[in-house]
Amino acid sequence: MVVTSLEKMIGLQREPTSIRNICILAHVDHGNQEYLINLIDSPGHVDFSSEVSTAVRLCDGCIIVLDAVEGVCPQTQAVLRQAWLENIRPVLVINKIDRLIVELKLTPQEAYSHLKNILEQVNAITGALFTSKVLEERAEKETETQGISDSVHGDQVYDWSAGLEDTDDSHLYFSPDQGNVVFASAIDGWGFGIEHFAKLYSQKIGIKHAVLLKTLWGDYYLNTKAKKIMKGDQSKGKKPLFVQLVLDNIWSLYEAVLKRDKEKIDKIVTSLGLKVGARESRHADPKVHLNAICSQWLPISQAVLSMVCSKLPSPLDITAERVEKLMCVGARTFDSLPPETQELKKMFMKCSSEDTAPVIVFVSKMFAVDFKTLPCNKPRPLTQEVIAQRRELARQRHAEKLIASQGQELPEQLTSQTESMTLKTVEQEADKESFIAFARVFSGVVRRGQKIFVLGPKYDPAESLNKLPSGCSAADDLPSIPHMACCTLENLYLLMGRGLEDLEEVPSGNVLGIGGLQEFVLKSATLSTSPACPPFTPLNFEATPIVRVAVEPKHPSEMPQLVRGMKLLNQADPCVQVLIQETGEHVLVTAGEVHLQRCLDDLKERFAKIQISVSEPIIPFRETITRPPKVDMVNEEIGKQQKVAVIHQAKEDQNKIPEGVQVDSDGLITMSTPNKYATLSVRAMPLPEEVTQLLEENSDLIRTMEQFNSSLNEDKKMHEINQKILDRIQEFKQKLEKNLQGRKWRNAVDQIWSFGPRKCGPNILLSKFEGYRKTVWQCLDKTTKEVSKYRDFDNSIVSGFQLATLSGPMCEEPLMGVCFIVEKWDMSKAEEQMSANRQDSEELDATEQTKNEDKVTSLPSSYPTESSSENKKLQDGSQGSPNSSEKSSKRKGETLLADCYGPFSGQLIATMKEACRYALQVKPQRLMAAMYTCEIMATAEVLGRVYAVLSKREGRVLQEEMKEGTDMFIIKAVLPVAESFGFADEIRKRTSGLASPQLVFSHWEIISGDPFWVPTTEEEYLHFGEKADSENQARKYMNAVRKRKGLYVEEKIVEHAEKQRTLSRNK
Repeated sequence: MVVTSLEKMIGLQREPTSIRNICILAHVDHGNQEYLINLIDSPGHVDFSSEVSTAVRLCDGCIIVLDAVEGVCPQTQAVLRQAWLENIRPVLVINKIDRLIVELKLTPQEAYSHLKNILEQVNAITGALFTSKVLEERAEKETETQGISDSVHGDQVYDWSAGLEDTDDSHLYFSPDQGNVVFASAIDGWGFGIEHFAKLYSQKIGIKHAVLLKTLWGDYYLNTKAKKIMKGDQSKGKKPLFVQLVLDNIWSLYEAVLKRDKEKIDKIVTSLGLKVGARESRHADPKVHLNAICSQWLPISQAVLSMVCSKLPSPLDITAERVEKLMCVGARTFDSLPPETQELKKMFMKCSSEDTAPVIVFVSKMFAVDFKTLPCNKPRPLTQEVIAQRRELARQRHAEKLIASQGQELPEQLTSQTESMTLKTVEQEADKESFIAFARVFSGVVRRGQKIFVLGPKYDPAESLNKLPSGCSAADDLPSIPHMACCTLENLYLLMGRGLEDLEEVPSGNVLGIGGLQEFVLKSATLSTSPACPPFTPLNFEATPIVRVAVEPKHPSEMPQLVRGMKLLNQADPCVQVLIQETGEHVLVTAGEVHLQRCLDDLKERFAKIQISVSEPIIPFRETITRPPKVDMVNEEIGKQQKVAVIHQAKEDQNKIPEGVQVDSDGLITMSTPNKYATLSVRAMPLPEEVTQLLEENSDLIRTMEQFNSSLNEDKKMHEINQKILDRIQEFKQKLEKNLQGRKWRNAVDQIWSFGPRKCGPNILLSKFEGYRKTVWQCLDKTTKEVSKYRDFDNSIVSGFQLATLSGPMCEEPLMGVCFIVEKWDMSKAEEQMSANRQDSEELDATEQTKNEDKVTSLPSSYPTESSSENKKLQDGSQGSPNSSEKSSKRKGETLLADCYGPFSGQLIATMKEACRYALQVKPQRLMAAMYTCEIMATAEVLGRVYAVLSKREGRVLQEEMKEGTDMFIIKAVLPVAESFGFADEIRKRTSGLASPQLVFSHWEIISGDPFWVPTTEEEYLHFGEKADSENQARKYMNAVRKRKGLYVEEKIVEHAEKQRTLSRNK
């Protein structure tokens, strides 16, 4: 590796074939060609997988680093999936091989088997990703050809092949003989690919280099007599070639150095032709001596960077599939984009740096740097003017001291000058955070001072191209376009580790830093000189932000600093979310405990620079309902005695429901609006688990459906929904029909009125009353607007449902997996009242009109009246669009039914919301907790302690397996997020650091206990006691949330007063 000048790097930037975007800037001599490697490092903890996403978007390839002892971890799977989703090519580095020698004491043969297993596990993950992709493509082709095959009559032969046989996937897998695997020990400074040993032994043994490359890894051994490489080492009990020629040598070197065998070490050093200094060889730590030998023999930098240059693609090798994926936001396909936008694909593929090529840049994140570290603020050689200014300042200060010592007053002019000069220097030295955009140029040449468009994630090129003149640029005076802004690129930087170097221009294919975008870009954005450029697809974040805390300053006067600091933190971290709740609390939402701690430290030390108070973590829950239980709390079947008790309990619950609300034996709630003009009957039912999961997975598709339906209802012009999305919606509908079967779910899918909360959540509203046929499947049916009597007020029912699903009755948390069925909506009284009110209003209008006409005739013709002009406007408006008449009729209907209880639509919203809440309360209610999947690696000695910590924190072990070739156990468990705080520290303390967990958010799970349960049968009284002393976990969670939200909590001040309490200390 050679350190080069800035000029040389700028020269290399102009050659896309010599660029490798992976990770810290380095310059490599690789044969006769020089390469520029942009190396982007990313943290390995699961909580920071968002940082991996931001790095992966800017790269063409990636290095995946694996621990040789621990093997494949959850984070390895996440990283491989992220690389796959972004269509970038990975290479593998198996690190910490020294641990196999020093810690695990494996023989070379055992180490070889262990490394083979690791490679098989990694390739299994890659194979699963590849298989799913091929099957998806096959399914898409089937749907396309289905229409053609349906029209052809005759016998059809079904092709059972999955398409996997025809597809070549050999290049996807990691194998040392392909050159995409390096074995390394970074701590000891060595690493190698098998190419190094193939070159070495081809000269020594006399076997061809190409043959050794194919046989050094695999089931081959060396027949020393015949000097031939033979297949089948295991069957013949021979040493594999990799063990014999590679691992044996490394193991013998470690043995010699660690045992201080001077003769053997000297022999190895001289045979390898190395020079080791006397200082290293005499060092007390043998690892220093080992590092000195290995870093010369097998330098890790050369091995890894050679693999990068030969195996990872340059920016010119970007695939068409990746380009199309980047350009298609949401559910849009590449074919549905405007022709001008599709033309940009060629520029991407060329990686063109011509002046005519449009500039396309993607900003993956904003990062904060100290204001002092910017190149413009670095200390420079002092000019004569500055020296003269400083001399003058020193002279004035000296004069002040003299005057002060003589007891005379200072001249006002002198003091003001010195004050202003010192104030300026203080202001300049003040600590400031400056934001730099971390970006990559995909097309064109970016220049300092260039004007460019900043495209938001909702920007639509098809809409803007119609409004903007052709060939326009960001420098022109243009009309305002939604989600598009213009900015000037103030500074361009070359990122040199922590250092920054100023650049005038950056050609296509390079990674760079851009200054001055702080006001235009929040977290990520697309920049382009062409308005035809679409915004890039959003980044794929593996970690879900779920841990939230409320933050406030210790001194209330410092609130402005906190608000500013949180704004800066939100911009600097790609995964964090900053919210202000209705209560006025400032809330941070983070991916996990480690991420939360990092964000709080940044807020205190960098962005707000104040002392802050942090609340206990705010744990999210969900509310749901279940079927009535068949067994009681002591696992006995509910009999007649129990039924009597349950009915008695149900009657008590019904007493809580206010008068005027009718409750059926089946749980049907019937309610009327306060003015008694409308009556609603609502029932709540639990959704099957598969349906809830399906709704969660397809939330984006449901949002797309909702947008399309709302545009249909409002008669807005929207782009024609493409066939691919319609196919996905149809498939989603079929899956729902498949999972919603049985007598009670008959025709349920065709009656879905809305999803909630926020119209895309995991709850369903069904309409089962007569005379109404509006559904969420309008985009499939292309039906016209609803023309029934309910059309004016149907949105009120949906709004009531949305409010009810947003905050449930238990602790105001969102609902999940609940279906509300509107079985009756009676509007007969409302219609009668509306018709009566309409007649009265018509009579009133007629009398007023005659009065106005009389007034107009009495006035002279030269004075036009306001009323006549207003009438003219109204007449013009009435002759306009039919929408205006509809809106006016809707407003009329609203005003006709307004009374002392407020507008009728508002009454309907409130009634629907309350009906849904009561419908929930008559069913068995349950809380749902957010769950982490937890993977723990531990030795056999500490397994018991790990299980003790898990059971104490309500965890549940799913799987336990021993890792082959080691004494390590892998424990897979689930753990509630509510119990996870301090879990990692406790595990480490209890196991003396021998076990460490990885926590990743997985799913929502129903807490089995009833939060309102009280003992009712004799057996339950005997088992739990009269007071049911054993803690109800669900009630504990529910009361904690209610307390935090300031809701009423039913608690006794004195519990179990009959129990004796000893005040004096036991002696």
